[in-house]
Amino acid sequence: MKIAVRYYTKTGNTKRLAEAVAGAVGAEALPISTPVTEPVDILFLGNSYYAFSIDPEVRDFVRGLDKNKVGKIVNFGSAAMLNSTWKKVKAEADKAGIPVDEREFHCKGEFKGLHKGKPDESDLKAAAEFARNIVR
Repeated sequence: MKIAVRYYTKTGNTKRLAEAVAGAVGAEALPISTPVTEPVDILFLGNSYYAFSIDPEVRDFVRGLDKNKVGKIVNFGSAAMLNSTWKKVKAEADKAGIPVDEREFHCKGEFKGLHKGKPDESDLKAAAEFARNIVR
């Protein structure tokens, strides 16, 4: 099974989660500025809410994916205030013709002093376990 991990972060929180996910599935965590050029069965995509939506860079990344190279997207991320970005990512993936797994990982992320220290070590372990369960 071929797996890729891509993430978008402004604070570093999602990068930390991406590294935990990647380590658990034997992949490399790369920013979304690195395109998916080889076919993959699963693309783990890390992102968060910025101004109540996914960042335009994430939107453009998903829209630019080749449906013949990505079997499915598995969403993960963190946020200080809002929860899942799954619906926003799925809406863009639908336009690209790429399925999105119904399972996702989400945890609190530190932002401007809120949820200090998050994601913490237990969140990183949970993200890794989530990823391992996806690829089993």
